[in-house]
Amino acid sequence: MDGLNPFAERVLDVVERIPPGRVLAYGDIAEYLAEGGPRQVGRVMALWGGAVPWWRVVHADGSGASPEHREECLARWREEGTPLRGDRADMRRARWDGREDGRSADSQERR
Repeated sequence: MDGLNPFAERVLDVVERIPPGRVLAYGDIAEYLAEGGPRQVGRVMALWGGAVPWWRVVHADGSGASPEHREECLARWREEGTPLRGDRADMRRARWDGREDGRSADSQERR
């Protein structure tokens, strides 16, 4: 990963920790790190995201990867059991809350 800067390392570390079946929006990652913004996270993912579970990083509306990767993204979501609304991640149910146990905030509310 030539040219990887400290911010990029932190972004990729967060992406690697997103559990199967969960997602984070680009802006969620920036907020989690308390630095950068959605565009900066998107740039990191465009350059180095192939080395991490990129399909777990979505747009704020739950839409996934660029058109050329959309089918693979959907297949991986289905394989992992990611909650969906049509061809998008159901952000209310699929958004990871950053806890290591991998449960979403929605699953916490139902307990």
